[in-house]
Amino acid sequence: MTWMRWAPAMEQALYDPAGGFYHRPEGPAGHFRTSVHASPRFARAVARLLVEVDAALGRPAELALVDVGAGRGELLTGVLAELPGEVLARLRPYGVEIAGRPAALPSTALWTDEPPRGVTGLLFANEWLDNVPLDAGEVDEDGVLRYVEVDTATGEERSGEPVSAADAAWAERWWPVEHPGDVVEFGGPRDAAWARAVAGLERGLAVAVDYGHTARRRPFAGTFAGFRDGREVAPVPDGSCDVTAHVALDSIAVPGLHSLWTTQREALRALGVSGERPPLALASTDPAAYLRALGGAGEGAELTDPAGLGGFGWVLQAVRMPVPLALEALPGWQTLGA
Repeated sequence: MTWMRWAPAMEQALYDPAGGFYHRPEGPAGHFRTSVHASPRFARAVARLLVEVDAALGRPAELALVDVGAGRGELLTGVLAELPGEVLARLRPYGVEIAGRPAALPSTALWTDEPPRGVTGLLFANEWLDNVPLDAGEVDEDGVLRYVEVDTATGEERSGEPVSAADAAWAERWWPVEHPGDVVEFGGPRDAAWARAVAGLERGLAVAVDYGHTARRRPFAGTFAGFRDGREVAPVPDGSCDVTAHVALDSIAVPGLHSLWTTQREALRALGVSGERPPLALASTDPAAYLRALGGAGEGAELTDPAGLGGFGWVLQAVRMPVPLALEALPGWQTLGA
């Protein structure tokens, strides 16, 4: 058996160049389905958001689109296909990913393993933070908070050493635990990763989309999960499957920025995506258009289903810019204290 804390085990299982899951040739789409893969309507909504950000920024001479956790470039390619020529002429697209550059990616897109610095535009991270490695802890019978260790071959867990002062402080602030058996997943690495990404924006909107939780509803048990070949499997950190953990969406927000927490359902509806069926009368006047609209409604319904993809959390943070027009009416915008 090889025992590790969860953070190094995830790092090795996902990102080791010699066998990590995210270096596999089939890419993430070979194992699980995100909003990007569910429907082109998702890329269309992100394209609309980018156009709204462009307008709110005063249409800068160079507009950045930064896709963090870009996979094989599916979202980036989809968004580029939806943009008007006037925006494309000023666009500098970036795919941020540790895997190699996809062969089919448009030549205008830059491919990098780190978010760019000093750019103006939209930074969009779809299901990225759930794969940023982090440690877990559990309160033992004596009330001591200890790291959870995992066997990298079997996924079996055991109690390890007491947690560091930094992780104890993070837990006290964001995820307090006190009773034996209480579990916490230390979100400090995700907070730091998001802060580094947002710091690359000179001006613009940063959006993190992920499944997660806030202080009002922390999970009682751990959230580590594995995915392989389209199915959820045991989260064994051996490189054979994706290993994820839900995101503490409230802790990641960078202080000092005008920010909003909402659901994917509400965000996409504000950007024109809905699951409403077309009027039945259209079936008589234009059957082909009716079928196209019906298919689109089904895709929209999947993207906005509150029990599925629509329940994902969106964290939006405006960096030295006004809120884009389409999002202004969403309730809950607030400027965070430093």
